[in-house]
Amino acid sequence: MKAKSLQLLLLTFFISFTSLDNAKAQPAGKEIVVGDAMPAFSLTDQNGKTFNSADYVGKSYLVIYFYPKDESMVCTKEACRFRDIFNDFTKAGAKVIGINAGTVASHKAFADHYKLPFILLSDPGNVVYHKFGVKNTMFMTGRETFVIDPKGKVVFAYTAMMQGKKHADDALAFIRAHKK
Repeated sequence: MKAKSLQLLLLTFFISFTSLDNAKAQPAGKEIVVGDAMPAFSLTDQNGKTFNSADYVGKSYLVIYFYPKDESMVCTKEACRFRDIFNDFTKAGAKVIGINAGTVASHKAFADHYKLPFILLSDPGNVVYHKFGVKNTMFMTGRETFVIDPKGKVVFAYTAMMQGKKHADDALAFIRAHKK
């Protein structure tokens, strides 16, 4: 009987905790969907340089992936998959960009540790995360990938919290299938 009471108490606490977390962390803006224009943004990369999204519209595809945390298990697998097929993205005319709320220093260490050849952007306060309407999953920031075409339109969106590698594979497959 005590075990069931403890389980119920833990379940109640977990539901309450995740509901409170999602209530305060959800963006006020709308979710970005296929066909929408990419929100303009400017953030600092892992090398301390400013990245302006407007500088890339009209030049190439952008693969923008939002991930919860540097050095975490699924995020590392996801980043390494983007790294492993990075040349394929380049050949397809795409730039890969990872974004989360981590610091510039954290992104630099993460990129150096795993030899990541692409841009990692620091989004303190999750401002860009909210502009894209990325949803939280339980108590973590979400994992979503967007492909932006050279005209600045969202042409592909993918969400899967635990399938980090699939984000890279599916984004590349989409670009290859739709590139003119």
